[in-house]
Amino acid sequence: MTSASTTQLLAQQLAEKIANKSAKIGIIGLGYVGLPLISAFTNAGFRCLGFDVDAEKVRLLKGGQSYIKHISSDRISDWIQRGVLDPTNDMSRLVEADALLICVPTPLSASRDPDLQYIESTAESIAAVMRPGQLIVLESTTYPTTTRDVMVPILNRNPAGLVCGKDVFVAFSPEREDPGNPDYTAAGIPKVVGGIDALSGDLACALYSHSIVKVVRVDNAEIAEACKILENTYRAVNIALVNELKMLFDRMGIDVWKVVDAAKTKPFGFQAFYPGPGLGGHCIPIDPFYLSWLARLQGMNTRFIELAGEINSNMPRYVVGRLGEFLNDQMKPIKGSRICILGMAYKKDVDDPRESPSFELLELLMERGAILTYSDPHVPQLPRMRHYPHLPRMTSMELTPEFLSSQDCVLISTDHTAFNYNHIVQHARMVLDTRNATKNVVEGREKIYKA
Repeated sequence: MTSASTTQLLAQQLAEKIANKSAKIGIIGLGYVGLPLISAFTNAGFRCLGFDVDAEKVRLLKGGQSYIKHISSDRISDWIQRGVLDPTNDMSRLVEADALLICVPTPLSASRDPDLQYIESTAESIAAVMRPGQLIVLESTTYPTTTRDVMVPILNRNPAGLVCGKDVFVAFSPEREDPGNPDYTAAGIPKVVGGIDALSGDLACALYSHSIVKVVRVDNAEIAEACKILENTYRAVNIALVNELKMLFDRMGIDVWKVVDAAKTKPFGFQAFYPGPGLGGHCIPIDPFYLSWLARLQGMNTRFIELAGEINSNMPRYVVGRLGEFLNDQMKPIKGSRICILGMAYKKDVDDPRESPSFELLELLMERGAILTYSDPHVPQLPRMRHYPHLPRMTSMELTPEFLSSQDCVLISTDHTAFNYNHIVQHARMVLDTRNATKNVVEGREKIYKA
């Protein structure tokens, strides 16, 4: 059994390494969260080990190539040349890191239950090689108690008999990424941190304080986990509200975008949220279901959350229904119509397609017999998505006048800045705008429909 004095000694040794920046930081999961974290820590003077099971990602990083738009290849090359990043898919090297930050996916299962397989497999890999004095921080968004009740028991089954909170230190600190927003980088967004015990929390706060603008200490890991779920559920519920109002106002002939613009002039008590064709990204469409699942385990129903999920999930069907109505007005069915979807990324000006409603739109329209294409300057090839295995391989189309005029409808699903909306409306036969992207277009407004 590890004595309290030994635990204090291990903590002191790690704290000294963090203070003098000799601690080696291991980032597990080199995606949209992991790479920005590496940027924050290398900028602060730390060396990083980057872990990913995807050998292709590791190969690209070793060659100085980026696969994420807002992290440039020049920056990756600089990390490699300076020796501050060592990418690998060899999980036995987890033992080399003094601090391990876990940034792996947390999707939903087919039944919309939490799928923690990536957290669990990562914890098993760490347990196989972990050593005394390491700090392990989970950053993946998940439901409260995951760190303590799911990850810690796996770590405690390590062959060396090490115990979390005594021999190794464990905390939770939710990622807060806003891809496509140049005003917020990983280093510039306050970081919430909660440990499974006070000492683990102290060490995690000490680590992040070197690379993050502000560290917000909370009492424990459960509060930190619940904080992230609250942030994303707040957005999901409010987006559902405005999506439902959009459907009501459409029926009444009222422009919901103008309603929101008017409402947001109120300087207190209102925050603007905007409608769209559905929710996308790795958090907002998923995290509220984690909370509703947890509530069911507690014998409760989270009616607001479940209703919001239902409304947001049905938005692609609403858009397709409205498209069918507009085409019918022109004596055309969806079947056989040529439809180009603009934007496959889930969000404006990013290259991240995760949970994008554009994929649901593609599938729904394909089921109805539409002849489909897409255009997205940030997604040149349609990636394989596990929830949409039957979508055909497609490449982004150039929006030439000839191509636009050949389409029965151009459907704006993601309002990238790179799209020239005046050009699109000028040459398209019909434009279905789900994002109010054409609000400043003057000529050809009779061809614009809203949904």
